[in-house]
Amino acid sequence: MGGSHSGNHRMSKRIKLGVAIVLLPACVGVARALIRVIEASGNASNIWVATLAGASCWLAIFLMLPKPMTLYVFGHELTHALWAWLFGGKVKRFKATAKGGHVVVTKSNFIITLAPYFFPIYTAAAIAVFLAGHLIWDWMRYAVYFHVLVGASYAFHVTLTCHVLKQRQSDIVEEGYLFSAVIIWLSNALVLLCGIPLLTRQVSVLSALGWAWMETGKVFLRLSQL
Repeated sequence: MGGSHSGNHRMSKRIKLGVAIVLLPACVGVARALIRVIEASGNASNIWVATLAGASCWLAIFLMLPKPMTLYVFGHELTHALWAWLFGGKVKRFKATAKGGHVVVTKSNFIITLAPYFFPIYTAAAIAVFLAGHLIWDWMRYAVYFHVLVGASYAFHVTLTCHVLKQRQSDIVEEGYLFSAVIIWLSNALVLLCGIPLLTRQVSVLSALGWAWMETGKVFLRLSQL
């Protein structure tokens, strides 16, 4: 978003900086909860093998072949648009090329701005297509291919997001570096805390979120005792 930097804007960034500092212990607690979820889901070996195989295939492509930046940028800008729609906004302009893109929406907030860095839109699309196909044609026999696709698409999201973050991103500058880092980490962790239980069915989503709450509380408690 363009425009001059008003006093209200500076104050907003100061508030976000304070919120980010307060949420730093939560980053540690959520990381511990994520480790617990992964450990508790270890018995789903067939699912993990297929998912990690898909991720490994994408990683080889990422390292050895030209990066499909047009596809990534399209998904990045589409994610902005999707979350703007979810918040009741409208899309006025959309552009995506290998060199960059932009989308003009009528409503914006920090979730809409940072959504492409934590919401794996191609993974979400793969899940939606598989669920629809399963309801109509009973695609459960193709579940292994679905797990491979989930692994590959999520690895696509992680690797290319890390790749673009090496460069200056206006989204990150707009929200503040520390605030953006905290929100991106917590949101990605939340996606995994919900996604892994739904994928492996070894632990419930409520249990995973409960662990996150409990581990975060432990971190805050230890800090209060210092």
